[in-house]
Amino acid sequence: MKPVSPKGKLLVQNTFVSFTRIEQSDFISLTDIARVKNPDEPKDVVKNWLRSRSTLDFLGLWEKINNPDFNGV
Repeated sequence: MKPVSPKGKLLVQNTFVSFTRIEQSDFISLTDIARVKNPDEPKDVVKNWLRSRSTLDFLGLWEKINNPDFNGV
């Protein structure tokens, strides 16, 4: 899996996942990944993922590490 352009698709477990590069950061499409689980309503998969306790804990920790102005409240 080697991206060949700043915008494109990766083949991951027989599913194409869109990606883009902005400056030095790569971004992948959560919707493309969620579409594997629910092809008709991938937004529901993403909404549920964003509500999970482990996701919120991860995002909070990431902010503490990477954002000195983060207010955890």
